[in-house]
Amino acid sequence: MSRRWVVAILGAIAAASVCASATVQAAPKTLQAIGGTADVGPRQPGFWAGYLYAQLHPNSAPPGANDFGCTPKEGENPVVLVHGTYEDAYDNWAGIAPELAESGRCVFAPNYGRTDLVDKGGVVTILPAANGVASIAQSATQLGRYIDRVRAATGSAKVDVVSHSQGGVVVRQWMKADGGADVSNPENNKIGKLVMLAAPNHGTTLDGLAWIGRQINSAGLDIMGFYAWLYGAGPIDQSVGSPFIKRLNSGRMTYPGVEYTNIASRFDEVVTPYTSAFIRSAGVRNITIQDGCSKDLSDHLTMVYSPRMISLVEGALGGVTNPVCAQHGWLIG
Repeated sequence: MSRRWVVAILGAIAAASVCASATVQAAPKTLQAIGGTADVGPRQPGFWAGYLYAQLHPNSAPPGANDFGCTPKEGENPVVLVHGTYEDAYDNWAGIAPELAESGRCVFAPNYGRTDLVDKGGVVTILPAANGVASIAQSATQLGRYIDRVRAATGSAKVDVVSHSQGGVVVRQWMKADGGADVSNPENNKIGKLVMLAAPNHGTTLDGLAWIGRQINSAGLDIMGFYAWLYGAGPIDQSVGSPFIKRLNSGRMTYPGVEYTNIASRFDEVVTPYTSAFIRSAGVRNITIQDGCSKDLSDHLTMVYSPRMISLVEGALGGVTNPVCAQHGWLIG
């Protein structure tokens, strides 16, 4: 099987961004509310083990997450983990969440953006743990309400956020359009640190597939509108040149008072080119996993279980200062 077909299958089954560009503006009646997770699953060694567990135990929390009675340590913010497309709180974070919790942090991980075919959720919603399919504008508003709930429960003015793939642009949309950040008075920001793992900040070509779709759309055939029904509006929002990406990146891309860290992998087959994740603005840290550690071959999905990635996340949040360098595989971890 060629690498291009592997990419296509990943994009249709469990990736964090798919093809091209359509955006739903109206608030849907079918978007499922973020509720409490039903139980806590075990720690997982890799993404695919977590993915299988999540399908068999949908709505499970990753270990160490979602204790609304948790009180943050002095000087620390609660950490909200925001999953990617077709993923959920468990399969995305069953490696990182327990590490952060064991360091004494208050950790929260919602499932967001779950909707149905009628609301352009895509066919993948037949899977019980497929989230992040609604339009990004809808998901951002939903996430903002959850973050307000975390802030109220913990008594914290701000949260720190760690996001994967689509999660990064969902958070940026919340900051820009839903009150997450205040450019005129940074003291009113609801976010302190934003750590983005393989976020499609400039859109993804999806190894050329999304780029081809964009050219077809530009020629006058709305193939992206069709793909929004097939794959979900949220995945389509992430394509290179999409109306959503253009709006998100128009004007201000970063906000004063927020610490930004982008982490990406040279072997990412979903967010392409991988440098699309980087924001070239003053004060933003852009990190490539393989810089200083060539034996970490993490791809788009396996990176969230990479020991190096986890140590980089902890460092971005103010913890570990010497990143781990360990063998980690492409696709299977």
